[in-house]
Amino acid sequence: MRKDFYQELSPEVREKTKKNLVYVGIFSVIMLFAGFTSAYYVSMGDSFWLKYPLPNAFWWSTAAIVLSSIVLQLAIGAAKKNNQGALKGLMAATLVLAAGFVYFQFRGYGQLTDFGAHAVNNHILVTDGRYGDYYEVKYNDAFIEIDGNNFLLKGKAMTDQQLTEYQTFMKQFLEVDRMSSFKVSNYGKPFVLYYENEPIGLIIGKLTKPNGKELEYVDRLRLRDLALHVRDKRGDFFIRGEMGKDFHIYFKGKEVEYKDRQLYYEGSKLSRYLQIKAMETADTATSYLYLITFLHVLHVIVAGIYLLRVSIRSFSGQFNSNNTLSLRMGAIFWHFLGVLWVYLLLFLLFIH
Repeated sequence: MRKDFYQELSPEVREKTKKNLVYVGIFSVIMLFAGFTSAYYVSMGDSFWLKYPLPNAFWWSTAAIVLSSIVLQLAIGAAKKNNQGALKGLMAATLVLAAGFVYFQFRGYGQLTDFGAHAVNNHILVTDGRYGDYYEVKYNDAFIEIDGNNFLLKGKAMTDQQLTEYQTFMKQFLEVDRMSSFKVSNYGKPFVLYYENEPIGLIIGKLTKPNGKELEYVDRLRLRDLALHVRDKRGDFFIRGEMGKDFHIYFKGKEVEYKDRQLYYEGSKLSRYLQIKAMETADTATSYLYLITFLHVLHVIVAGIYLLRVSIRSFSGQFNSNNTLSLRMGAIFWHFLGVLWVYLLLFLLFIH
């Protein structure tokens, strides 16, 4: 539509045209998120599903977007009353709160990452480099044990000093070279590696199996993976904390229990097939969480850019009692994004 032709339309027709465009955009966004939330719910199905509390920052972002809607509505009221000073101040506050929403969303992503919940390349259970599958470690003649994400010695939690020593020892194995062995300088006291229940020796600076053979490349990769888990203080779960307290795993809608490094469903230990399936299952729930919330953030950023343009116009005095159309249309979409976020938050709160 040509700009001059658009200007020739009556105010009522222009407002109806703009409203229709806004409503079409809202409908498109509704269909998009309806599809993703439905997919989230359906994907739970027969899969193993991880659930944990939402990051605290998401609640602060909720407060920011709700307040921004209220302030934006007050700005429209100020424009209708030709109160230019209040309009400018309220539009500036709206922009600050909008930026606050985006800021706290990314703070929330940071909290999720610190919790061990990553957007991609993540599983619920540790598979590669799982302690005990190939390697164990003896510390001062006592084997280190794993219980969930807890590191134990003689049935008691390792002290911070012991765990730091353990991490320092394992740090030697974080870098793998296909053509050469690990460069090991700290071995034997107080730590000794065991491979498939046999102690590993150190001969001329090279880790050697009891049969005299050097660790092969695949063995070094397994040790590297274990070292990564130790570095990140990870035992059997990628997510941090205690299962049943800080996070929960569900299967077919019912919570799974964890005992002796095995999963139990309705009081019985899962079959070997399901144990393996659980270890191979990706953390789809967390991927959906990132996808759904980040898509919303992108819509907020786009809408925020429009609000910035509107704010610049308000600072130059272009809005008054006879001209609030662009302001009101932007507010409709912004209010919608606020309501959408509250819906998504409640959905994730009760489902995730």
